[in-house]
Amino acid sequence: MGRIIFVVQLLMLWASGQPLQAQDSLFIKPRQNSKVSVQKDNRIDLLIKKQIQVNEETSRQSRRQDKGFRLLVISTTLREEALAAKTKVYTYFPELKAYLFHQSPYYRVKAGNFKERKEAEQYQRRLELLFPKGVFIINDIIEVKLKGATEAEGNSQD
Repeated sequence: MGRIIFVVQLLMLWASGQPLQAQDSLFIKPRQNSKVSVQKDNRIDLLIKKQIQVNEETSRQSRRQDKGFRLLVISTTLREEALAAKTKVYTYFPELKAYLFHQSPYYRVKAGNFKERKEAEQYQRRLELLFPKGVFIINDIIEVKLKGATEAEGNSQD
């Protein structure tokens, strides 16, 4: 019975006009003069340029951060107290950037972007007059202003 089915399938393949060797890719012979033509959409070039621009902006952003120091002004569980401390830093030291971080249950206010510890120590002494519980210098990832980037931003605003 199995032989009959096999013979019938073999006859059907033969009757379909396809040679048996065409079923296996080892028997396919490549054409000698085959050519491939590629038609490219011009929008692909625009996408590539846009991706290059995005990559440059992303890497520029990562270059704006570096290791440095910040001042830990307050660490509290009360959000209102943290906001008041941040406002006080902005009021008395507008040149310092203040950051409010929340890591449950604590609210932390950090101030400044100091590359050198000595500069952070100078501000620490001044801030301790406003925050008698203590202001601490901590290692942190700070924002660094690039000379070329600030000049370019200034020129683009004109």
